[in-house]
Amino acid sequence: MSESTLPAATSTPAAATSASAAVTPRSRRARIGLTVLQVVLGLFYAIASALPKLIAHPSATEGFDKLGWGHTGMYIIGALELAGGIALMIPLLDSVAAVALMALMVGAFIVNVTVIHGPGTVTPLILMVPLALIAWARRGHTTDLLHLVRRRVGQRA
Repeated sequence: MSESTLPAATSTPAAATSASAAVTPRSRRARIGLTVLQVVLGLFYAIASALPKLIAHPSATEGFDKLGWGHTGMYIIGALELAGGIALMIPLLDSVAAVALMALMVGAFIVNVTVIHGPGTVTPLILMVPLALIAWARRGHTTDLLHLVRRRVGQRA
């Protein structure tokens, strides 16, 4: 049997439901493509978006001063983006991180439309498309995370 016809090896309850499905070359390419997308978006959020806020780059401080949020708001948003970018690259957290970053992008869009009126108004909406794809495609990881949390809480009780 070739690698493309072997059943997927699973070790988690959510993944066990798809164990009988054969891994096709197309699905393998799709998984690789999705992983590359996650890494690219994770690096974007961590480096291009969060870093300027966390080092108080003038381009970031100007926007937050205009909002009236000051440095505190800028550091909080930067920390959230950094955490989301890192979590996007961790398999168990990727789906939850994508949803959290989508919520952050909804807020960014609303702020851009109502206060800033800048040229990057649609950027958060554009970023939400691949985030939604990741959240949906990796939704099984959320189930795995819930099982892990429930198991750990059950052990403590």
